[in-house]
Amino acid sequence: MKHRVGEHKARKGLIRIEFDEENGVVEHVRITGDFFMHPEEVVHELEQELEEHRVDELEALMDEFFAMRMDVEMPYINVEDFKIALKKALGSD
Repeated sequence: MKHRVGEHKARKGLIRIEFDEENGVVEHVRITGDFFMHPEEVVHELEQELEEHRVDELEALMDEFFAMRMDVEMPYINVEDFKIALKKALGSD
C-alpha cells in the first residue's frame, strides 16, 4: 500500500489531499486545509465520493461532483485547485 499526499496553495488557502493507494484504487481519502467551503459537510461527501475508485477516475469524479453540487460556496478556490492537489498526490512516489 502506498500513502500519497498532495498540497496546493490556492489563492485563499491550502488544500491537502491524502489517501492510500492499493493496486490503483484509493482508500482512506482525507481532504484538509485552511480553505473555506460551505456547507461544511461537502468536504466529507467529496472524500466519500472518491473512496474505492481507481486513481485514473479521480479527476473526472471531482469535476462531476462539483458540477452536480450547485449549493457549494468556495470563495477564492475552485475545482481546479483540488485537482492540482490531487495531481501532486499522484506524483508523490
